[in-house]
Amino acid sequence: MKKNVLNKIVAAAATLALTLSLAGCGSSSQATGGSTVSAAGNTVIKVGANITPHSEILEQAKPLLEAKGITLEIVKIEDSVTPNTGVIEGSLDANYFQHVPYLDQFNAENGSDLVSIGAIHYEPFGIYAGKTTDLSQLPDGAVVAVPNNVTNEARALLLLAQEGLLTLKDDAGITATVEDIVENPKNIQFKELAPEQLVAALPDVDVAVINGNYAIEGGLHVSQALAVEANDGLAAVTYGNIIAAAPANADNAALLALVEVLQGEEIKKFINDTYDGAVVPLN
Repeated sequence: MKKNVLNKIVAAAATLALTLSLAGCGSSSQATGGSTVSAAGNTVIKVGANITPHSEILEQAKPLLEAKGITLEIVKIEDSVTPNTGVIEGSLDANYFQHVPYLDQFNAENGSDLVSIGAIHYEPFGIYAGKTTDLSQLPDGAVVAVPNNVTNEARALLLLAQEGLLTLKDDAGITATVEDIVENPKNIQFKELAPEQLVAALPDVDVAVINGNYAIEGGLHVSQALAVEANDGLAAVTYGNIIAAAPANADNAALLALVEVLQGEEIKKFINDTYDGAVVPLN
């Protein structure tokens, strides 16, 4: 309970900061119910996104949208709260950084009702070497770093189970926690960290299970991973990164055009050519 209250306080503060930072950015535009119109007559949409790979992908979408009379403004955000609170408060029209399980968790904890309007890509989780460079040599009592939020920790546990390092309850699924571990033959000790801290923690742990985007930012390549999720498995379907918006914007023509562009062949090619398998286009 204290954690949820703290999260809400942080979210409120982050939202205020984002709102203030954006307040001076649209003086040449006028509101038109969910998006804006620029002085040049283009529809303007503001989308909050993590820097890698989301903002980079959005940058490639800019000229494609401009040809449709839509100006895309990208607001780069590194935390996992502000992009959603910005959409709730209206300083952002949409965001691009999360998967549906995280969105569902955020909605449940914050009483919000944000929705997905389209899945764009999937970032395979990987197990990356720290002190141990071969999973078959993982020592007894190994320290394994995992993300500290509910949905991504579950995903990390499922990957460890996939590699035979532990066994989970049959019905654990995508809500698995350490309490669902029924067999832990290596006596793994879990170090729960914010996802963005996992790469930096590698020298201090045996291995770490790292989100694809943070692995990229940390200079890692999926080809270096000791194990990865299958691109055609349950994780790819479940954890596709989405464009999220408020329900009132679910049918916004400019945002739907954004989804169409991001799911198009030009963006797929950019993703495949750029990220070496660490980002996989969907659809």
